[in-house]
Amino acid sequence: MSDIVLHNYYRSSTSYRVRIALEMKGLSYDYIPHHLRHGEHLEPAYLAVNPQGLVPALMLDGTLLTQSLAIIEYLDEIRPEPPLLPKDALGRARVRMLAQMIACDIHPVNNLRVLTSLRTLFGAGDQDITNWFRHWVNEGFQPLEKILASSPDTGTFCHGEAPGLADICLAAQVTNNARFGVDMGPYPTIARIHAACMALPAFQKAAPQNQIDAE
Repeated sequence: MSDIVLHNYYRSSTSYRVRIALEMKGLSYDYIPHHLRHGEHLEPAYLAVNPQGLVPALMLDGTLLTQSLAIIEYLDEIRPEPPLLPKDALGRARVRMLAQMIACDIHPVNNLRVLTSLRTLFGAGDQDITNWFRHWVNEGFQPLEKILASSPDTGTFCHGEAPGLADICLAAQVTNNARFGVDMGPYPTIARIHAACMALPAFQKAAPQNQIDAE
């Protein structure tokens, strides 16, 4: 058994982020799935592991880590190669900015529990939920595209010629967007970076469709 245990769900974009980081770092881990649509993340056994009842959760020798960005930065500290953040302070700030535009502004209003609440509390139908999802992606992707397209710091990836934290967030979000038919036409730079990411083995191996609980 590995010293690292990842509690996750194959289609969770935040879980996908952590899987990418683990693959990039070459870290082996035990994969424990929790089906979010079946409510397995709210069962007592999992709440005893993670009282927040969310995925991903990383267990390391009995120590719990949650929140994908915190987990990824921890992995970057214990396994520095390949680096997921630049060496210079300004570069690190830029990469964190790009990552948080997705992780803090887009994802929280589009995750499963929010979409489920729209349906159960406000009677939203399938098309309403799809429109909601697309709206908030577009609200975030429009400025993200402008920043990436106009910055000399943008290379093959979000920051230079190697993938990092921002690319991990971008790839997971674009993959999730496909389920809701988000039009990527207005976002050629984001689409180009996503394609570059998905050409890499770590991103491919961590992809939702390649997980043991994929449906």
